Formats: sequence, C-alpha cells, structure tokens
Amino acid sequence: MQYRTLGRTGVQVSSLALGAMNFGAIGRTTQDEAAAIVDAALEAGINLIDTADMYSGGGSEEMVGKAIAGRRDDIVLATKATMPMGDERNHRGSSRRWLVTALDDSLRRLGVDHVDLFQIHRWDPSTSDEETLSALTDLQRAGKIRYFGSSTFPAYRIVQAQWAAREHRLSRYVTEQPSYSILQRGIESHVLPVTEEYGLGVLVWSPLASGWLSGAIRAGREIATHRSTFMPQRFDTAIPSNRARLDAVERLAGIADEAGLTMIQLALGFVTAHPAVTSAIIGPRTLDHLHSQLAAAGTVLSADVLDAIDAIVAPGADLAAHEKFDTPPALLDPSLRRR
Repeated sequence: MQYRTLGRTGVQVSSLALGAMNFGAIGRTTQDEAAAIVDAALEAGINLIDTADMYSGGGSEEMVGKAIAGRRDDIVLATKATMPMGDERNHRGSSRRWLVTALDDSLRRLGVDHVDLFQIHRWDPSTSDEETLSALTDLQRAGKIRYFGSSTFPAYRIVQAQWAAREHRLSRYVTEQPSYSILQRGIESHVLPVTEEYGLGVLVWSPLASGWLSGAIRAGREIATHRSTFMPQRFDTAIPSNRARLDAVERLAGIADEAGLTMIQLALGFVTAHPAVTSAIIGPRTLDHLHSQLAAAGTVLSADVLDAIDAIVAPGADLAAHEKFDTPPALLDPSLRRR
C-alpha cells in the first residue's frame, strides 16, 4: 500500500480508501460481511474509511462503528452530511442548525467522540458559505471534527469557499471528494487545477465508473451487475453515451491485457497516477470485490499505458456528462439562465 499526505494537513492516508456506501441496505451487505471487509482492508494497509449519514439511512455508519470498535485511533475516519435524512425539510442541507444535529447523530451511530474528516456531501445553494464554514469551524474548535472538506463541489464553489474562509477568518475546506474515472475525466479541466492551487487533498469516488471498469461489463455479455439492477438507464447500451462507454471499455480491455493488468488495476492505477489525487475510494460489497481491488494497491501505470488511455478518452472529457453531480444549477434548470 502506498501512503500520501492528505492535502496540507500532514495526515498520512492510504492511496486506496475504503468506502462504506454498500454497507447495509444499499449493497445488501450484512454486519458480519462489513466487519470482514473492514478487517481485510485494515490488514492490507488501508487506513482511511469513508462513509456518510445518508448511506442506508445511517445503517452504514452503525456498521462501520461496530467494525472499528477498539481500534479507532489507527483509522482516519471520514463521514458526510447535507443529503436528506427523512422528509422533514430542515433535516438536510448545510445550515448550522442541521450540521450540528447531523454530526451528533453521526458520532452516536459511529460510536466515537470525533471524526477526522467531516464533509459537506453536496453544495447547498440555499446556504451561504459563511454560515456553513462558521458552523464547521465551531465544531472543529469543539473537538468533534479534526478537519472538514467538500464533496462534488463545482470548481467555482471550491474557490468561493476558500475566499469566504479567508474573508471571514474561518477554517477552510482541506479536501474535496469528486467523481473521477477513465470514463469521466471532466474534473481534470476545472476541479483538479483548483484543488492543486489551494493545496486540497482529493479523495475520488466511483473510480470504477459504477462498475463499467470492473471487468464485468464487456461487449456481447448481458449486463447484470448489482448497480445495473437499480440504475438500468445508466447501462442501457441503446443510449448513445452508454454505447460510447462500452466501446471505450472494449478498447481499454485490450490495453489492460497487453500490459498484463486487470481492468480494475488499470482503472485504479489511472486515477491514483494523477498528481492531484490523494486516494481512490473503493466500495466493495463482498470480500471478493475487496481483494480484486486491493490487487491494484501497488499498480503504477507506465507512460505508454497512460498515453494509450488518453487516446481512447481524451483528457478532460466526460463520456456521460449528463451524469455529473457538480454541474452548475443554471445548466440544469432553464429558469436560472433566463430573465
């Protein structure tokens, strides 16, 4: 396992991080299975675990808490808030009112007195940066969080938040968690240059592109992955963007074979090769999934392989741009770009 410094914090984290989104109802992973995955990940050298309050309605945090009991100090523990937690309109967002409550709820579920990294799961356009950063700074000073970061923020919002912290003399976001894979490279043109400019650690999610790069999806095979059962439109090859992904996967498989790598090694080796990326978050549902992903821990892609990938998916290109979560609201809502 490789280790890298998380932004400018001085904290050393593994280049692969364990994501716990699949723990619980989402991935149908039981407590025993989750504990076995955590045990194996820690044994392999992973020291960063990432979860969120909304994963399985809090179930993921509860499972993580039980799995790490007795070894909390050896783990860099990260969670997130702001996504809806029920129907109540104020049980979401990044207001002080909700963040204080959400963090206390997360600490209770995790069975700890603090988290190392508390992340704003999505930018909340209804709440000012000053409001959010002030609340996070107070939670940090209270010792409930060590650092805080953002997740899937548009580049301009990352910049704005850095300036707001400076203007109001508040602590700042020290990490960003964007989606990044060979098939979705848009952040290379806007988000990653900003994170490098401000010295943010970068924890990328979906490096296997929702399973497209797992090796399980190939031309001529029925697509029957876990993700495709509840997100069928993302895998319908009659849709042009999905056909483009499948074509790219076939060409990438040839590169992997020639290099003696699995598709997973190619995919994870690609994202961790970018100098702006600190860790790639893997989200196994089973021990077999974990072991296949851990095999990529030491993968270093040659310049020739990286050049070949660039020839298939151009730097800065997204093959499914409509699936991006950091798109400025005005691009999605016509009323915001018309007087």
